[in-house]
Amino acid sequence: MATIIPKGYKPAVAPEDMEQAIKEIKQKFQDELSQALNLKRVTAPLFVLSGTGINDNLNGTERPVSFEIPAVGGRRAEIVHSLAKWKRMKLGAYGMEPGKGLYTDMNAIRADEELDNLHSLYVDQWDWERTITKANRNLDFLKSIVRKIYRALLDTEAFISRAYPQISPVLPREITFVHSEDLLAEYPELSPRERETEVARKYGAVFIIGIGGELADGKIHDGRSPDYDDWSMPTGDGHKGLNGDIIVWNPVLESAFEISSMGIRVDKAALLLQLGIRGCEERKELLFHKSLLEDRLPLSIGGGIGQSRLCMFLLRCAHIGEVQASIWPESMVEECAANNIFLK
Repeated sequence: MATIIPKGYKPAVAPEDMEQAIKEIKQKFQDELSQALNLKRVTAPLFVLSGTGINDNLNGTERPVSFEIPAVGGRRAEIVHSLAKWKRMKLGAYGMEPGKGLYTDMNAIRADEELDNLHSLYVDQWDWERTITKANRNLDFLKSIVRKIYRALLDTEAFISRAYPQISPVLPREITFVHSEDLLAEYPELSPRERETEVARKYGAVFIIGIGGELADGKIHDGRSPDYDDWSMPTGDGHKGLNGDIIVWNPVLESAFEISSMGIRVDKAALLLQLGIRGCEERKELLFHKSLLEDRLPLSIGGGIGQSRLCMFLLRCAHIGEVQASIWPESMVEECAANNIFLK
């Protein structure tokens, strides 16, 4: 739980103005996002029934916070990790046509999270999903959606810099696309996180493609559940994957900073292949997986965009606890306070 303390740090926005700035960012960005991707807002669940396969398994090791419900015969429910699969089921339930989609405010608890400047027990993000066609399952389409999201991010940064002139824009006009396999080839001696830092420093904003599948060194760039993003589809030049992360350079922390994880979702073939790779074939009998294998779910693209992450970045904060209320180790609270970083 190492805490990064930027030298001489002072908040760019006064504490009494912080909540208003957060409100403005959230309203502006979700308006830009929904317009760019043709999304309608829907209400999301805080918890889902256990044993349905609807919850996000993340890396397969994180424990969901769960509880028993006497009113439904003692069945257990669990707090969502994300809504990656729930959203796709809703696209089908609402009959949303290709080119249309939904977004929601997702709130989650990740009890096993390692706490630092970027990670909290509390997760808040815009979860979004959009129906696509079979012809859309390619890298060019993925990149077109990434560019639209990045444009919404640019417009929001410009908006907040006008409202708070002390915050200067730092994002480049265009986002750069880099495959995780090429990052490994360029920086073979570095860890995945170190590669992200170097490429973010170089370009300012990057979309790293192909996260979850095995690379040339036999390792993965980062973990992905096998049953939502398609990280196994060959895309040419020895590359695989129709997913990735939007990462920007954070000038306050002087490090890579992930804003969004997203991707084209698995079809039947990719689901079966990825469940086999991860040794999770038993999931085929769960509600979500059976629905997909029986052609009862639409093809889709989707992802999550961190709300507190975005506010933290645009307001040039040093710690996510400056923009959201959570629980932190007392030693972290004290160290931060001694350096002008005041956690909620």
